[in-house]
Amino acid sequence: MITDIELLAVEMQTLFVLDNGRIRRENDPDRSAGPRFWLAGCRSGNIVSIGAEVNDDVAAEVASIAKLEVPFGDVGGRLRYHERYNALLCPATVEYGLVYRLPHSLPLASSAVLIESESERGKGLYEDLAVNGMPQGMIDLGFRRASDLWPPWCAVMVNDEVASIAFAARISEVGAELGLATAKAYRGRGLALAAVAAWSSLAPLQKRHLFYSTDRSNTSSRKVASKLGLPFVGNSVRFI
Repeated sequence: MITDIELLAVEMQTLFVLDNGRIRRENDPDRSAGPRFWLAGCRSGNIVSIGAEVNDDVAAEVASIAKLEVPFGDVGGRLRYHERYNALLCPATVEYGLVYRLPHSLPLASSAVLIESESERGKGLYEDLAVNGMPQGMIDLGFRRASDLWPPWCAVMVNDEVASIAFAARISEVGAELGLATAKAYRGRGLALAAVAAWSSLAPLQKRHLFYSTDRSNTSSRKVASKLGLPFVGNSVRFI
């Protein structure tokens, strides 16, 4: 059985495009810039990667300091050498996150209308959105065009509109990171739970490790993880 520290290593391979262990960029279709420094940890240890754009001398010093960190496995914990990383990297922002393991085929009874991206209905929905545009609720969440729905995805439909959608925010040969969005008008109805459970059952994901990660301050996202009973793996931090 895979250990928590091994899971975090898989997540790193899933989140980022790496070059000799350094972060070249985010592993997303938008080719987003990656963090200057990323650390994830559990009770048995930590793993680290540093942005490729960071000066080699600075990167070496950050790496040597990171080796002194205690295992970063307690919810609400803070890096011991946070201020030293700040001084070396001068980040614009620092984001602390929580990492959960998402089991495959989560059991969840739901009467929600679900559409999978690989199904005929899913292909039809995609074509319709590409031609007619995204509903305002999804535009408000940042989905401005159909191509912003990164496959594989599973949508919950209400009144023929996408009310909630779970999608592959990051995907690699070994893992997939869940992305989740629910239109404001449909929140608080359990639709996000249905979307996540259905997404975890999608065929393209069954041979990959699945992850649900969230910012520590995202209360609603943490509630979803709690209601689904997702196993906590560890913490992460990004210096951006």
